[in-house]
Amino acid sequence: MTDIARVIELVEPEAKALGFELVRVKMMASEAGDGGQALQIMAEDPATGQLVIEQCAALSRAVSAKIDEIEEAGEMVIEGTYHLEVSSPGIDRPLTRAKDFANWAGHEARIVMAKGWDGDDKGARVFKGLLEGIENGTVSITDTKRGGAKLPQEQIHSAKLVLTDALIAATAPLDSSGADEIQEEEKAQD
Repeated sequence: MTDIARVIELVEPEAKALGFELVRVKMMASEAGDGGQALQIMAEDPATGQLVIEQCAALSRAVSAKIDEIEEAGEMVIEGTYHLEVSSPGIDRPLTRAKDFANWAGHEARIVMAKGWDGDDKGARVFKGLLEGIENGTVSITDTKRGGAKLPQEQIHSAKLVLTDALIAATAPLDSSGADEIQEEEKAQD
């Protein structure tokens, strides 16, 4: 099994060197249906909260080179076959860091608690509603069905923003400059 903490340890300096912050690093089943894995890296430019195509490509090259270097030195970083996916977190982004819960307060979110979480006397594991923020490691959300809830961040399995008109309005338009050139170059190589 791949040690995600070790992968983050290798990837984070590469992202920082390019001026980016990691949002999430995750191993998941490949969507290609080939039985392989995908190493998904989401990062953002702190100035924009996103990555454009050129930034994704630069981070992908840096991460690939770093993993290759470590594996050539004899350490198996990722077991089995995999492919690398580098992306911007998108509008309905995952919430993984304390600053995400703080920065996106006032927007709708969906939070799934870890299995075995016993903090809610009604046995609820999924909360959806208005994100209120975070304080001392406790995320506050006003669930649409249950009202206010206080959730320990370390027991959150996954959290993401919900795509709403308010979120779209609050999110700066994505910069797609350069996309046409990349498509043209790909066609020229065919």
